[in-house]
Amino acid sequence: MLKITGITRQFDRKPVLRGVDLEVAAGEIVCLLGASGSGKTTLLRIIAGLERPDQGEIIIDGRVMNAIAVHDRDFGLMFQDFALFPHKNVEQNIAFGLRMRGLSTSAQHKIVTEMLEIVGLKGFEKRDVSELSGGEKQRVALARSLAPQPRLLMLDEPLGSLDASLRERLVMDLHDIIKRLGLTAIYVTHDQQEAFAIADRIAIMNAGLIEQVDTPQAIYAMPRTMFAAQFLGLNNIVPIVNWVDGQAKTALGNFPADRTAQAILIHPHGVTLVDDEKKQLADYRLRGSLKSRIFLGDSYRLKVEIDMGIELVFKSSAMDHPIPVINAPITLQFYVESVISLW
Repeated sequence: MLKITGITRQFDRKPVLRGVDLEVAAGEIVCLLGASGSGKTTLLRIIAGLERPDQGEIIIDGRVMNAIAVHDRDFGLMFQDFALFPHKNVEQNIAFGLRMRGLSTSAQHKIVTEMLEIVGLKGFEKRDVSELSGGEKQRVALARSLAPQPRLLMLDEPLGSLDASLRERLVMDLHDIIKRLGLTAIYVTHDQQEAFAIADRIAIMNAGLIEQVDTPQAIYAMPRTMFAAQFLGLNNIVPIVNWVDGQAKTALGNFPADRTAQAILIHPHGVTLVDDEKKQLADYRLRGSLKSRIFLGDSYRLKVEIDMGIELVFKSSAMDHPIPVINAPITLQFYVESVISLW
């Protein structure tokens, strides 16, 4: 449905996008995930037509859109600050795009009523937007974006100004609404948990390039680059110093890895405590001392310093194992599937 090829953009001779390629299928939610300055918002603005690329093409349903004006692209836009008209009530805000398209007053009212029901604000038509909470304003902004039935919905940090508990509730509402209407959407965020919750696929961006595109589950289980792993909070990264008998030599020992890899990740999801020192329950075993433990409710976040001076972080169920005291000896185990090659 959407194809982005070779998009580049510079500001003051500084490259912001450096040859971005991406495809989005109809009905798919793709999240552009990255830190500030990674290029994700610039890419969104180029897709929307608010910025022009220096090179590359934006193609929708086989049609090149580069020269098409913003208002002729039939896209819906939603931003972090909501951009509601303070002098208009809820109905007038939602109906703005419909009025610009020349719909009759009765048609506008019908669509506004439908949109308010979809976003959970039935009966709010005459409310002054200044009387709304942050979450209600976000829903009105969403309803306004949805009302013209855009072929592509674009959301730029739409929950960024809301508190954490409200973001957690609304991100699921957003996902359900977008899916219920069968829309294609591009969602920009710097928050990995938000991206995991809403996206069908995630494109991790760094320094104007896409590092990796995949489903949330696949990206978390199998990050491909050191940046992607660290951005997702997976920091058990050990450099490869040499190769011995076809295996990667590291400070933690030798492990199977791709011959072109630069480091390995010991995925925290596969690391467990050893219950019985006499039994070899996994492919690898490491000994060290416990340096910190943080209680998370259903689990502990543990940091272990291995004898070689390397720290590994993982979670352990609060119910399955007694957690040792700080500085106590500790033994970890993991299977070969937990060793991920990184570039």
